[in-house]
Amino acid sequence: MTKNVFLAISILSLTACSQGVTTIADKSSSPCGEKPNCVSTLDNRDEFNIAPFELTPDATLEMLEQAALQLPGAKTAVKEKDYLRIECTSTILRFVDDLELKIEGQQLIVRSESRTGYSDFGVNRKRAEQLRAELIKQNLIMK
Repeated sequence: MTKNVFLAISILSLTACSQGVTTIADKSSSPCGEKPNCVSTLDNRDEFNIAPFELTPDATLEMLEQAALQLPGAKTAVKEKDYLRIECTSTILRFVDDLELKIEGQQLIVRSESRTGYSDFGVNRKRAEQLRAELIKQNLIMK
């Protein structure tokens, strides 16, 4: 009985810690930290780098947003003239990752980072590649 109560409190605590953040600074142009829970088109280190996203001439922020919202657990948190922050929430433990998209000329800066924990077990890299596939499918980036 005591073990079950402890387990329930632990899970609730982890879930509560992963939510409730309302304001997050734009980190889209920042490199990832040292923890393996982030990927970015601007980070030059192999373990954090993802290939560039080159936009097609017709791509708009609204189109990018609609494509990003096709990702599992995705919802728009911030939308500004050339910047989006999409919150992606995991199904079971409700962990939140921040997917940032920023248009700079014909390049789309993509950064995906877990808010909590040390490792993401490759989830952010997988999400970035799922986004790439969706953007290619909708003809919003070059192959």
